[in-house]
Amino acid sequence: MSHRLVLRFSAIPDTAVSIALAAGIVTAWLAIHVGAIFAWEWQWGTAPLAVLLIAVQTWLSVGLFIIAHDCMHGSLAPGHDRVQHALGTFALGAYAALSYRAMLPAHHRHHAAPGSSEDPDFHAGNPHALLPWFAAFFGRYYTHGQIVRITLVALLYMALGARLVNIAAFWAVPAVLALVQLFVFGTWLPHRHGADGFADHHNARSLRGGGRGAMLRSLLACFHFGGYHHEHHLSPGTPWWCLPRVTRRR
Repeated sequence: MSHRLVLRFSAIPDTAVSIALAAGIVTAWLAIHVGAIFAWEWQWGTAPLAVLLIAVQTWLSVGLFIIAHDCMHGSLAPGHDRVQHALGTFALGAYAALSYRAMLPAHHRHHAAPGSSEDPDFHAGNPHALLPWFAAFFGRYYTHGQIVRITLVALLYMALGARLVNIAAFWAVPAVLALVQLFVFGTWLPHRHGADGFADHHNARSLRGGGRGAMLRSLLACFHFGGYHHEHHLSPGTPWWCLPRVTRRR
């Protein structure tokens, strides 16, 4: 029975699985976003649940960015560029009012020359330290236009009855924490220069380590874009959930 189930799952096209996973991430994110922002009541007894919701929403916010990232590479729904651009635009907008149109060419410049002065995600002046690199990264991608868009959405939510504290707790805080998570596990650690060097010209390393739970840690850290970052640069057209296959094929 289990063998037949595996065969049936493996026969499902990658595009269908990618879309199903993206739909699940978006649906879960929207449920927490709308429900918590508009219905959450702050009480002493509910504080632990609020912390849990913020943690889950942080991870799902990372997932929104990864969905957009797959769209940038054309790997979520190959051959359906309009669908991918629309979904990528929505995912980045929902996550933190980011511009998909602006981030798309920047990300492809990253892949063209990773870990070099031509890489917009790299800090050539300080390729080691976390904080200077993060400050440069933040300043490059977070714009006045984004702040205006976030403010307008927040004002709309408040006009519809949401409280500012809920907007901050369940949208702003997860977005900032997700940014840190994406930067640390998806950019800084994989591309940071160190004594171990890099395997090839991609200037990237994978972080998953070994032992039991390595794949789960990779999924929780950054939807495999930390654990399998070198594999992503070797095969940028591979969807996030398929990256472990790249390792098995090598």
